[in-house]
Order: sequence, then structure tokens, then C-alpha cells
Amino acid sequence: MNKLFLISFFIFIVQINFAQQKTSADKKSDTTVFVDNKKVTLPDVWVRNNFDYKKLLQQIKDDTTFYKAFRNLHILNFSSYNDIKMLDKKGAIKASLFSKTKQNRSNNCRTMDVLEQKVTGDFFDSKGNYNYLTPELYAGLFFTTGKICGENNIVKGRNLTVGDKKGLEKYKEQLKMLFFNPGKKIPGIPFIGNKLDLYDDRARKLYDYKLDIVEFQGKICYQFSITPKEDLGVFKRDDIVIDDMTTWFDIKTLEVLARNYSLSYKAGFYSFDVSMEVEMMRIGDLMVPKVLRYKGNWDVIFKKRERAIFTATLFDFKK
Repeated sequence: MNKLFLISFFIFIVQINFAQQKTSADKKSDTTVFVDNKKVTLPDVWVRNNFDYKKLLQQIKDDTTFYKAFRNLHILNFSSYNDIKMLDKKGAIKASLFSKTKQNRSNNCRTMDVLEQKVTGDFFDSKGNYNYLTPELYAGLFFTTGKICGENNIVKGRNLTVGDKKGLEKYKEQLKMLFFNPGKKIPGIPFIGNKLDLYDDRARKLYDYKLDIVEFQGKICYQFSITPKEDLGVFKRDDIVIDDMTTWFDIKTLEVLARNYSLSYKAGFYSFDVSMEVEMMRIGDLMVPKVLRYKGNWDVIFKKRERAIFTATLFDFKK
């Protein structure tokens, strides 16, 4: 596909999407195709111009750029505002932390300075440990304890797995898998693990898939969304864990620019209702998370229910 055709193609798409508002008639121009036995809705112009959407969908399914963006944090200097609130059942704040931190990387090691910090309620116990699992997981993403050396941002060959982990460490690893690889099967979670796979034959009967080109934050990009089918019966609704997952990809590099997803489920051992928004930015040749917003209400066996809201705002990146 030569450059002239690509330029003409994208100009045409932009004209379709932004020169006029979409009416119901416009929406009918979308075409449904089958890819790996799944119905995927595409712009009709893609099909008519023999656009290689199958290859694109496979690249999206195999994406590692979202995970790599967080691995990039291990090799950079950056600052962050951390706003974490733990809520009671009425939505009132019962514990919180607001801080400004700065990560320093030198001689292949990283450390962290706490520049500002305000804590309320029982956020920490008497020994300074977290009283709640949600901020502990947050700290695992954005905080550095002591000095950590010898890290890199390579993701190839690095597979998230529960391995021989047990207890709380196993549960934390499962949550990482859910966060970095949403839509993939997660082993070891009773009743739920298989239901998290958005790409198997079972999922195609439950979800709608749509791929389009849209404008996002002033850029033309791919938008891929997965949502439950509207006509599901009561019993099939019980198989739904992912309520919505929408990802925006850079049209040239296919790096994740942003991702929004919401999950909910109720079972004997688990109950959760979680939503997440992640926005990325580019620093030189690296993509990194810029803002992460979380709102969650979850309960697992042997743990107290946690209701939390947090926002991580990262800035002042330097290599």
C-alpha cells in the first residue's frame, strides 16, 4: 500500500467521520465481517478497499505496548501526584493519602523521594504498612521502596504468570494480569478466569466487536471496542465480566494511546465493580502512562470489602 493511497484513504475517512455528524443512515454504512468466527463491525470503506483488517485485529489482540508503557517507568526519572481515597459504604472518605513523589534513576538504579504527603484515617497501620490492598497495589505500580537496580523495560519473553505464587502474592499477580492484559484468560480464579477471555469461541456469542478510525485528543487513531451484546438472556448475562473495553491505538505504531474499561461480577467468592481510565503520552521514543483514574468496589473471600477512588498524575519525565 503506497504512501499516496494511504494519505488519500485517511483523508477520506476523516471526511466521513468529521465533516458531518453521523446520522442513522451513516451508521448503516458499517459492515459486519467474520474474523476467527467472530462478528466484527468495520467501516464499509475498509472492506471495499481490501484493507488488511485481519492483520490489524491480530496485532491488537497480541498488543504488549500497554504493558511496556508501565515497564518504561522503571527506567525513567519522573514525578507524580498520588491521590488515593478509601470510602465507607455510604461513599464518605474514611482514609486517604495525597502525596507528591519523585523517582530518581541513576547508575541503573532507581529510588524515590516523598516531597509532600498528607494522610488521614487508618491508611497505614502502626508499623507504617498499608491497611488496605488497593493502595498496596497502587504502590506496586508507582512507588519505589529503597533502591532497586538492574531493571529494564523489555517485555518480549516476559510473561505475567501466577507460577508458584501463593496467597496474597498470587492474588496480586492475578490483578496485575487483569490490569495489563484485559481480555485474556487468567488462571486460578474460581468461576471467573475463563470468563475474562474476550477472544475465545465462548466470547463471540456474548460480545460485540467494533473497529473504527476516530479522532482522539487531536489525533487520528484506531478505536477498538468490545461490549456485551444487547440481546443476551439472563443466564448468558451471568457470563459477562467485562462491561466495556475501549482502546485507542496510534495509527502508525499501533501503540496504545488510551484505554477505558469497566468490569463487574458477583459470585460466591468474588464481588467487584471496577472502572479504569488510562491515558498515555510520548517521551522521546517511549510511551508512558500520563494519567490513571480508578474507581472500584470489590470483595474477595477472607478480605474486607474495599471501596476506593484514586488518580495518578505523572509528569516531568526525564531519561
